[in-house]
Amino acid sequence: MGFSFFFRDVETMDLLIEHAIPELRSNRYINIWSAGCSEGQEPYTFAIKLRENLGHFAFRRIKIFATDIDNTTGKFGERITKGVYPKEMVERVEKKILSTYFKPIDNGLNYQIVPEIKNVIEFKKHDLLSYKEIRRDFNIILCKNVLMHFRESQRTEVIKMFHRALEPNGYLAMEKTQSMPNGASNLFERVTEKGQIYKKK
Repeated sequence: MGFSFFFRDVETMDLLIEHAIPELRSNRYINIWSAGCSEGQEPYTFAIKLRENLGHFAFRRIKIFATDIDNTTGKFGERITKGVYPKEMVERVEKKILSTYFKPIDNGLNYQIVPEIKNVIEFKKHDLLSYKEIRRDFNIILCKNVLMHFRESQRTEVIKMFHRALEPNGYLAMEKTQSMPNGASNLFERVTEKGQIYKKK
């Protein structure tokens, strides 16, 4: 199980929105892959950030595919699909965001993501080390807190897979502590020195 929590590394998400969304805003649809999503905190956080940025009508064009190998408990997909998290997992969430996008259930023991956000997320079981992309029409790929666990040769092959999965001029965002491996550096250009945000060449 990967370690994650809601609104982790939002600086990277803010940079991604700043650089990618102005260019993608006119797209009929914006397809996003949250790769190695653990229990769903990352794709849900990004969906909320996008909703705040785009507004109601433009947000309806967002689709996020959340993937994880899900071979530890087998419950990741169920949790993401239902959007239900125990109270202790949302305690770090800002109160305004919590009241807007999460609703208490079970007498406050759990919180459920509101349908507007939940409905843009689709969970798929996927092993990044298969090096097989789930589709090839993504505008944005988020992969954070995963690549650090791979050898450099594996990271290179995964990033090559991401390159194949992205539309022309698509964006890749990685953990701010990760850098592009040399074996894949010719495939992307870095768009900001403030974070690991890359554009497909």
